[in-house]
Amino acid sequence: MAESPDLPRTMKAQFLDAYNTPYTLRSVPLPTLEESSPHDILIKVDTASYCHTDAVLAAGQLPPFPSSFPHIGCHEFAGTVVSVPPGSNAKLRPGDRVGVPGRAFHTCGTCFECRAGVTDETDADADGDPPGYSVYCPHAGNLGISAPGGFAEYAVVDDRQVAPLPEGMGAVDAAVLMCAGVTVYAALKRCRLKPGQRVGVMGCGGGLGHLGLQFALAMGLRVVGIDNADGPLRLAREVVEGRQEAAMIVDARTENAGEVVTEIGQQDGKQEPGEMGLDAVVILPESQKAFDYGVALLKNHGRCVVVSFPEKGFHVSARDLVFRDISVVGSLVGSNRTLREMLRFAAEYRVRARIRIFRLSDLNDLVAEYHKGQGGKLVVDMTLPDRD
Repeated sequence: MAESPDLPRTMKAQFLDAYNTPYTLRSVPLPTLEESSPHDILIKVDTASYCHTDAVLAAGQLPPFPSSFPHIGCHEFAGTVVSVPPGSNAKLRPGDRVGVPGRAFHTCGTCFECRAGVTDETDADADGDPPGYSVYCPHAGNLGISAPGGFAEYAVVDDRQVAPLPEGMGAVDAAVLMCAGVTVYAALKRCRLKPGQRVGVMGCGGGLGHLGLQFALAMGLRVVGIDNADGPLRLAREVVEGRQEAAMIVDARTENAGEVVTEIGQQDGKQEPGEMGLDAVVILPESQKAFDYGVALLKNHGRCVVVSFPEKGFHVSARDLVFRDISVVGSLVGSNRTLREMLRFAAEYRVRARIRIFRLSDLNDLVAEYHKGQGGKLVVDMTLPDRD
């Protein structure tokens, strides 16, 4: 087995012992690689990012996960490979730097999702991986949700789910892209827009939203970002500073959708109601008001891409679907192929999250900051020493 020398016998990890309780820091033995799972590799976690789903999971709103306690959360992290099993087909070796998304851990390889795959690697629009592995495999686990995740010094991951980090990209910047980045990047691709068309980002100052603004601008799209809180709106305006010709930030508390559509129509020289507005909108908040606002911004034949999944779902107006020909599609995450594409894109166009950093021992302080709703991303940097 190829591995880095001098691996410790124990590691520190933050455990969730029950719903709606603080995390508990404990030392436990290092996880081991099982011979029955030839795709397993062991990584040293360098940075672990906190996601909205971590909050939903901890609150008991994502049943049946976790399936048991204690549980190690975090499904977006980055690290360094330290151990690879013998005979592995992985092109990774100890010392390689990788980003790790939660999906898909230990796919079955035989279900209809895994068998489908994408065989034409030249098809730039395809969002799939070669046959045998799929992030949509219904039998796969999800690191940080159904399996131990990244709030630990070491983690076992599936070599097929990870992505090598581009040269010059640090672990802190990469970790937040493993869920937030690939999710909003894939959602923007599902909008199926061409440069110059208009896209809206509902929740533009959040973790996904402020990355979505950057990705959309780098794709050559004209962007309307919408939020309803001072902190996120401030962050969104900072992100698009100097790009006001291509970006508009809207405070939904003071401007209604009709006013925004009229302003867009004036900018575009349009007069008919059905031709004014956005070509597509991405819905990030778990709010019916946000959904309604976003759909109202669309011009006729517009496309609504839903990323959030509130427990009670969304009410969709049949009149919008029938009389305005609005289409509504969902977008969960991107394939490993899309993940790697997103990382290259982010590196090339310098797409970076606004990040605040915490120690592993201060994870509960991070969670408290998250619930203040100030926007951006919060991460644990494992390289920082614990407080004395």
